[in-house]
Amino acid sequence: MASSESVVFQGFTVLPMKIEEKSTCLHYIYVKEHSIRDTHQCKPKGRTLFALNVPPYCEEEHFKEMFASYGTVQRVYFHSKPTSGLPAVNTSAFFPTAPVIQGYKVAYLVFKKASSVKTITSLPYDKPLIMHKDGGHVIDTGLSKWVRQYREDVVDTEALQSEIDKYMEEYDEKIQKEIEEAKANEGIADDDGWVTVTKYGKNKGAPRTEAHEKALTRKEKKRRKDKELLNFYSFQMRETKREQIANLRKKFEEDKQRIALMKASRKFRPY
Repeated sequence: MASSESVVFQGFTVLPMKIEEKSTCLHYIYVKEHSIRDTHQCKPKGRTLFALNVPPYCEEEHFKEMFASYGTVQRVYFHSKPTSGLPAVNTSAFFPTAPVIQGYKVAYLVFKKASSVKTITSLPYDKPLIMHKDGGHVIDTGLSKWVRQYREDVVDTEALQSEIDKYMEEYDEKIQKEIEEAKANEGIADDDGWVTVTKYGKNKGAPRTEAHEKALTRKEKKRRKDKELLNFYSFQMRETKREQIANLRKKFEEDKQRIALMKASRKFRPY
């Protein structure tokens, strides 16, 4: 199909694209102006282009090259599905927290001018976009891609140790701050009369008094005594159950003998 006019399908403009000028295979993306009720400041209304069916190998630099003649692309956001917010960002270089987008994705392109979005949504169908031009951002494929991925998987131990040390330092500072705040607020009543009680005491680590030691000793003796009594009663209950079973068996045998004697002493025999 060839047309000098734009092709619109269900509100999306169909744009053919190919990797290089000499490529014969075409891929199609579907674009329209990003316009929803709940907009985010990162995707301003009028200047944001929404794209569907974006291939996995398409990166931010490729979009900037493809649309360079139609306006300046300030930012490109990739998502696994349409959303109004920002994509998740990894806070660590070694412990990823953001999910990796697998397969095809959607993209939001923020242009410098709103006129760029209007122009792109009116592009003709018979003029494919070129992802990689001479001197542009090369698509990493084949052996070079595998080599790059292998090198990225090699962990820099010094950088990893530095990140761990920084994290532990920030964590210790956070815990120490919580302890200090808890100590400062402990025993102080709020507006409703409630008193804050925490696991951090103001006299934490203070030496025990003689009265305190005696109280702990009495408590430990009581705990041991209760444990011994509990074991004793458990043993006694088992013995009681055994005696009850033995008495029931003895009574059962006596009843059997009594019934046998009654049957033997019957005097009425009709036959």
